[in-house]
Amino acid sequence: MAEWWIEAGIGETRAALVEGERILEARIELDEPGPRAGAVVAARLRANRIAESESGDPILLDAIPRGITEGSAIRVLVTREALPEPGKPKRALGRIVPPETALADAPAMAGEIAASGQAVSTGTHEGWDDLLEEAATGQVTFPGGALQISLTPAMTVIDVDGMLPLAELALAGASTAGAAIRRLGITGSIGIDFPTVGDKSVRNAIAEALRAALPAPFEATAVNGFGFMQIIRPRLRASIPELVQRDPAGAAARALMRQAQQSGLTGAVTLTACPAVIARLRARPDWLGALSRQLGGQAGLREDAGLGMGAGHVAQTQR
Repeated sequence: MAEWWIEAGIGETRAALVEGERILEARIELDEPGPRAGAVVAARLRANRIAESESGDPILLDAIPRGITEGSAIRVLVTREALPEPGKPKRALGRIVPPETALADAPAMAGEIAASGQAVSTGTHEGWDDLLEEAATGQVTFPGGALQISLTPAMTVIDVDGMLPLAELALAGASTAGAAIRRLGITGSIGIDFPTVGDKSVRNAIAEALRAALPAPFEATAVNGFGFMQIIRPRLRASIPELVQRDPAGAAARALMRQAQQSGLTGAVTLTACPAVIARLRARPDWLGALSRQLGGQAGLREDAGLGMGAGHVAQTQR
């Protein structure tokens, strides 16, 4: 029976739906500012369909009801969180709701999962390291082949490649792709490039193999004669590959905090990492304060320009 494992950490909360030793589905909720999907916020209408929340966050609106003018006080339901993008993040999306709608925070991930009725435990699952490696590299292997998951501004693209006979490779790749999409929280527009298979019945079988591995809701095209299939999944937030690849310093900073929490050390500790990661941690004194309280000593920082992005480490502070 599948069970959710929820791990509350400093900087992020992780949730993994586990069956046996496998992570079927995963989510990461960041401790970062900005409106979250499901929240109802007070805002003012600005130009170009932009609402500005009271905290200064821009939200792109789907439409402006008649009679609401620039500068008006409004209430907005956040329908999608802001997304990390190279250079400039995509704004959060929202829609204007009636002014009597109560302001509300977005549901916390842990509470949302608990309310689903599925079994929930608290703890750490060993499969996170492999999952985050898949997210960082975009590579997911299966016997005889591999997926390459690539992020683009328009969609997430998955390429299926390997040494198996083409029909066999495409079928195995479809099952693997469906499972990976679910496991890594990939949503929005997704394109899958299968090996070209001329037999329409085989192309139909490929589509069915993917549908069997990917729970609803989603919409999907047929596999066309060039081996391409498009999937649309509801998009509320960034996928795990987006969180890791498009903000590597943030991902490494959160991972270093987790390493410190699970290190078994007590008292004063020093977190050593490359300058970009240390800068992210210095910007979050609340994280360092929480770690200091948890370990019972001061959590200090040390830059080492010779370290790679993910090569930070934690040690007892030497007196």
